[in-house]
Amino acid sequence: MTKAKQEALREPVDRSGKPTMVDVARLAGVSAMTVSRVMNGKGLVRESTRRKVAEAVAALNYTPNQEARNLAGSKPIRVGFLYSNPSAAYLSEFLVGLLTQSGLNNVQLFVEKCEAGTQEAEQTRRLIENGLDGIILPPPLCDSEAVLRCITEAGVPAVVVACGLPDARVGAVSIDDYDAAYRMTRHLISLGHQRIGFIVGHPNQTASARRLEGYRAAIAEKGADAAEELVVQGMFTYRSGLDAAELLLSLPERPTAIFASNDDMAAATVAVAHRLGLDVPGDLTVTGFDDTALATTIWPELTTVRQPIAGMAREAVQSLVRRVRAMRDGEPADPEQITMDSELVRRQSDAAPRIRPPARLPVTAGTRSRAG
Repeated sequence: MTKAKQEALREPVDRSGKPTMVDVARLAGVSAMTVSRVMNGKGLVRESTRRKVAEAVAALNYTPNQEARNLAGSKPIRVGFLYSNPSAAYLSEFLVGLLTQSGLNNVQLFVEKCEAGTQEAEQTRRLIENGLDGIILPPPLCDSEAVLRCITEAGVPAVVVACGLPDARVGAVSIDDYDAAYRMTRHLISLGHQRIGFIVGHPNQTASARRLEGYRAAIAEKGADAAEELVVQGMFTYRSGLDAAELLLSLPERPTAIFASNDDMAAATVAVAHRLGLDVPGDLTVTGFDDTALATTIWPELTTVRQPIAGMAREAVQSLVRRVRAMRDGEPADPEQITMDSELVRRQSDAAPRIRPPARLPVTAGTRSRAG
């Protein structure tokens, strides 16, 4: 490292009284070098550490010394964020993560909405023409072959987020959707549920299939009811959740629990249950997936799988920054495939199934009791 770069990273005390990297490090309880790694996207840093640094930056309203960055050769990185009609709650969390990490990493963020369908490739090409260093794709575009082909043909690094089966040509940040759905289904079975409905996500998204596979694996392993009528197609939207829940709750033998592939469809299921006069969770357990803000704004609050949406967005920025900086330095820059942890979060929407006493059979004259 050159002397100029060392001086830039050191970032001496700002005599104007503005907070410095040393102040951020002190508040976060880490070293100044760790803060530097977080802000420059170099080296793997634990998610908990990145969060501490981000919180310290926000608390101090810290702005990196631009002169120091220029001396260190930290040219801004231009990143495009292309999205297409995800859940509003999901998009909100994703943007929080993107904006937080972009500020830390000297990233200029270009946000554009892409209408799904025939215009995907054209809008992607238009975004690339802005001279981007990289692109981040959330669901459902993370599974769009047209978008991925356009990006790879242009030679632009990309990171897909929350993709069930990431393309090897691009970087990826995801959770294990199969394992998360498997664990939630096992949890419901452990409560005593045997007849568990499942609302599948959008059929064009690979995460939907992985979650369905996890549900089915747990059902088969524990010998629960595997009737096909218990699996209903959804689209990851609230409206589709209403339709799916109505189908499941109109079955002659309705399920005692419904596991929806995202929180929007789970919230819709709770609404249908209430309309039908069913108590949640007394008459029906309902669980979701994602742990967006919606999970705690309805009643009862949802038991759900916590997918670290904001954290995944931050990690996507970090991964892309590492790759772009390596490419600028002429170093190997293969796409990173990163798997983050998920968590089952219990709240008020799940319970053991209500046990009804068996009907009493009439006693005939010739019947003897076991005790007698």
